[in-house]
Amino acid sequence: MGSLAGTSSEAPTYSPLVGAELTLQPGATLRVPLEREFEYGVLTVAGSTTVAGVEIPRNQMSYLGLGRADLELTAGDEPAVALLLGGAPFEEQIVMWWNFVARSHEEIVQMREDWNGDGLDFTPPRFGVVADFAGDRLLAPPLPNTRLKPRGRSI
Repeated sequence: MGSLAGTSSEAPTYSPLVGAELTLQPGATLRVPLEREFEYGVLTVAGSTTVAGVEIPRNQMSYLGLGRADLELTAGDEPAVALLLGGAPFEEQIVMWWNFVARSHEEIVQMREDWNGDGLDFTPPRFGVVADFAGDRLLAPPLPNTRLKPRGRSI
């Protein structure tokens, strides 16, 4: 989604962002141009990658922050797949929990209730339907026993 290295996706976006799959052969290095005003994260999906000099194992994510002109990724001893996610930082304080992003603890509580509804057979109207998935819908876990706190960006 978005634009990267002079190529733009046709997928609609509602804020400046990028989401790109990066596939590397064993030992390969890739340099990716970045937007300095975006903050970025890299999620290693398969294999392992070294991102900005730090090894990121499979199923782990590295937060890279703002101000980078480019990024160097190197695959380990096997093929690697990484997901580059980036975008303009939120100007406001936000609360993030599970798959939800909101402005307050109360909004997260409501989103969880809306998502879970009556259980597995419920279709959350606020969130839509995932087509062609044969398994049970994943319910949001119980909330922690503490109030979720908003946080802002740090530069």
